[in-house]
Amino acid sequence: MSNKKYDIAILGATGMVGESLLTILEERKFPVNKVYALASERSAGETVLLGNKTLDVLDVADFDFAKVQIGLFSAGAAASKIYAPKAAAAGCVVIDNTSYFRNDPDIPLVIPEINRQRIADYKKRNIIANPNCSTIQMLVALKPIYDAVGIKKITVATYQSVSGTGRAAVSELIQQSMHLLNGKPTEAKVYSQQIAFNVLPHIDEFLDNGFTKEEMKMIVETHKIMEDPHIIVNPTTVRVPVVSGHSEAITIETSEPLSALAARELLADAPGVNVIDDPDNLEYPTAFRDAVGSDAVFVGRIRNGLNDLYTLNLWVVADNVRKGAALNSIQIAEVLVHDYL
Repeated sequence: MSNKKYDIAILGATGMVGESLLTILEERKFPVNKVYALASERSAGETVLLGNKTLDVLDVADFDFAKVQIGLFSAGAAASKIYAPKAAAAGCVVIDNTSYFRNDPDIPLVIPEINRQRIADYKKRNIIANPNCSTIQMLVALKPIYDAVGIKKITVATYQSVSGTGRAAVSELIQQSMHLLNGKPTEAKVYSQQIAFNVLPHIDEFLDNGFTKEEMKMIVETHKIMEDPHIIVNPTTVRVPVVSGHSEAITIETSEPLSALAARELLADAPGVNVIDDPDNLEYPTAFRDAVGSDAVFVGRIRNGLNDLYTLNLWVVADNVRKGAALNSIQIAEVLVHDYL
């Protein structure tokens, strides 16, 4: 990076991803001049922290985006629909962490470890989309295998933590757990059923095709990011009673044979990937021990199908709020300021 510094707006600054964006900007020493913390009128007047500095939260409806060069948006699709085009028209490059722009053919959908070259396409609309958290960790793990031998089919079951829904879901899980452990009745408000000590086999709304919106995100985003519409993607997304960190059980069918040993070596050298795979010593990655608070995507349980070098099974975990949202956005911003702004 040059010595130039940038003014940045964070929309959704009071949320879990917004909080992580502020933390990571400080940790990675992003070349920040001034940061504006933005939120809806409901949260305006609150404060957030950037390092040891307190920022007042401003009402996004009153903010002039011409003041900033970069906008990091994570306040929901409805807010991005309204404010991302306004910010872009004012000359601000928006990196949007919502689902609103991901399928737009004019807007790049970027995971820097995979398709950083697509960041150049921001010039069409001044907007870059950040993928779904589950898509990010899956594709970071699969890209080196795809490059080496090709992938025909991906079958994935996700085990997604409640932090993916937000603070209200985290509070609900904790409250339900406490009530149940103390023999008290509990109720579900955030989810359709009790999440404590339970597993819910759907995330987001069901569609007419039997899949959920979350599952369709993984399908469509994989095709766009990998630039290969022929990959068959068959996901089942599941909400589990875990506070932070998403896990995925992935089975892939490759175009050419690939041994588990060769796959392990590919992944060990891949950017953004950390391999923990020593079954003799019961070593495999878990969200709680390894992923939460980490930048990496962790991979273990690497094994072929029985007598089948065209099938590979993987266990993949990552911090969904950090790598699955905030970090990926800031990695995009780092490429943006290094190569384009």
